[in-house]
Amino acid sequence: MKVLIVRVGALGDVLHALPAVAALRAARPELTIDWVVERRWAAVLGDEGAGPIIDRVHVAETQRWSQSPASVGTLRSILKLRRELRAERYDVAVDMQGTLRSAVIGWMSGARQLCGYADPREPLAARLYKTKIARQGVHVVEQGAALLGAAMGMVLQPAAVELPHAEWADAWAEELVGGPGIGVRGVCVIAPSAGWGAKRWPAEKFGELARRLDGLGFAVLVNAKRKDDALAGAVIAASGGTAQVAVCNVTGLIALVRRSALVVGGDSGPVHMAAALGVPVVALFGPTDPARNGPWGLGKIAVLRDASSRTSYKREDGVEAGLARISVEAVLEAVRSLI
Repeated sequence: MKVLIVRVGALGDVLHALPAVAALRAARPELTIDWVVERRWAAVLGDEGAGPIIDRVHVAETQRWSQSPASVGTLRSILKLRRELRAERYDVAVDMQGTLRSAVIGWMSGARQLCGYADPREPLAARLYKTKIARQGVHVVEQGAALLGAAMGMVLQPAAVELPHAEWADAWAEELVGGPGIGVRGVCVIAPSAGWGAKRWPAEKFGELARRLDGLGFAVLVNAKRKDDALAGAVIAASGGTAQVAVCNVTGLIALVRRSALVVGGDSGPVHMAAALGVPVVALFGPTDPARNGPWGLGKIAVLRDASSRTSYKREDGVEAGLARISVEAVLEAVRSLI
C-alpha cells in the first residue's frame, strides 16, 4: 500500500505534521510513505531521497509557482511533479495542509482516495476530497494524527520524530559548537525571526536577553538565513557583541539545534525544531495560540504569552502588543526553570 502526505510548508507546519506520520510508520512499517514538500523544507524529511520516516520526498516548487504563475517554467514544474506523483500510483493521499493548492497537488497525484479535513483552511479545498474527515483535537499535532489515522482506518497517537543527519552539517556544527569561547552551559540559539512581523519579539529585547544569557554562561548564537540578515544584525548590535551570528540553511539548523543546550524564539521553525529534537526551548507567543500551535515534543518546553489576541494576525507592521509586553526578566526566569 502506498500513501502520499501533502504538507508543502512551512517549516514549523512540516514539523507539526511529522508526529502523525512517525506514528503511522511505527504502526505500519510495511507501508510506502512519501511526502510532497516545498524545496526549502525538504531537508527536514530527507531531501529528495529517503529519510528516517519517509520513503521518498517529492519537491513542489511552490515559491516559483507563486512568483511566476503564468510562466512556461512554472507549467513545466507542475507537469513534472504531476508525472512523478502519478507514476507512483498512490492508494491514499492525505492533504494535511488544507489549502486549495495542497488539495490540487493531492488531486494531481491520481490517488484512489484523497482525504482531508471537512473544514480545511481554505473551504474550496474540500471540494476535491473524496473523503472528508472531521477535525479532532486542540493542537495541530493531535489534529494531524486524528486526520491521518482516520484516513488509514486506525487510531494514531502522535509519536516522537527522528530528523535526518547530513555529514557536512554535523561536521560544521561540531566545529562551531566545539570551538573556543563556548560557554560553560553550552550554546543557546536565539531565533528572532518568524513568518510575519506581529510574531517577532523586539530585537532590542533579544539583544538584552543575549547579554544576560552570556552572563549565565551560555554562548549565544543568533540564527540567520543570510550574512546580511537585518534582524539578526539588530539583535547582535543590541547584545553589545556578546552574541554571534550563525548563518545556515535548514540542514545546518538541524545539526546546530541538535547540539544546543537551549533555544529561545517566537512561533517559528527553529523553536518547533528544538521541541522535536528534545532540546530545551523557551517559546514566546503573541497572536498565535500556543494551545493550538505551540512547540510539541518530549523535552523541556516553556511557553510565555501575555494578553494577546489575533487582531494582528499575519500583520507585518510591528510586533503584537501582548508579545511586546513579555519582559526579558520573564524569559530569564523561564530559562532558569529549564536549566
